[in-house]
Amino acid sequence: MGLGVREALESDWPAIAEVILAAFGREEGPEIAGLAAELLQDPTAHPSLALVATANGRAVGYLLFTSTRIKDAQQAAPSAILAPLAVHPDYQGQGLGGRLIEEGLGQLRASGVDLVFVLGHPGYYSKFGFSPAGARGFEAPYRIPPENADAWMVQELRPGAMGRISGQVVCADALNAPEHWQE
Repeated sequence: MGLGVREALESDWPAIAEVILAAFGREEGPEIAGLAAELLQDPTAHPSLALVATANGRAVGYLLFTSTRIKDAQQAAPSAILAPLAVHPDYQGQGLGGRLIEEGLGQLRASGVDLVFVLGHPGYYSKFGFSPAGARGFEAPYRIPPENADAWMVQELRPGAMGRISGQVVCADALNAPEHWQE
């Protein structure tokens, strides 16, 4: 099928926006595509890592990681948040989202990132090593209702990072708004 994963280029953006719209639908898609575009331009989101999945040269998946920091942490720890992940409906259920996640986590690990956060479906993200962040001492930028607490997740990329820091996660300005943290 000619599937590949590579770093996204600025010239990929129109196709990536279409993937996001298709994956999230016409109701949520425009907001999520707008947020992704805003994050790419937000200097507080950098360093960032944007990956695109292609099938026969056509964009069919997208993943963005942006920089975060831990408020009032005693020690600095390079960290990032995964948002958004989108796979075109024609390619969902084929492991493409997982391939994007694994490639991204590998690149982040190699670049020295200690922790990666995500607000997402626990049943999905736990397959890639994410676990509830609140139980590990990491508070989301905004309150997560108790019934959704397990959706706020973290993965340690550098052994021992979780044992030495905790606190509230601060995201890029574009993502640090209450509407991005509510169901």
